[in-house]
Amino acid sequence: MSMGRYILIGVLLFMGMLIVFGEKGLTDYFSQKGRMQALKKENSIIQQENDSLRKKIVRLQNEPRYIESIARSDLGMVKKGDIVYRFIE
Repeated sequence: MSMGRYILIGVLLFMGMLIVFGEKGLTDYFSQKGRMQALKKENSIIQQENDSLRKKIVRLQNEPRYIESIARSDLGMVKKGDIVYRFIE
């Protein structure tokens, strides 16, 4: 084989290595693809949480009974005329 073939094979091997292992090569592509899928999943979870919070905001603005139910369950508040039982252990 002549010297030109060796040089051509060397150049092709070098270019192949750059395509696979170089910056923005195949290995970088697959790692970024996995990262993008993880970020999309996280984004979807955050979007669902935002939608839930928006619905809760609308209910808090428009439904006095919802506010009352939260005050009773989360804050332990009572209404006038309610009888409160305390159990001693």
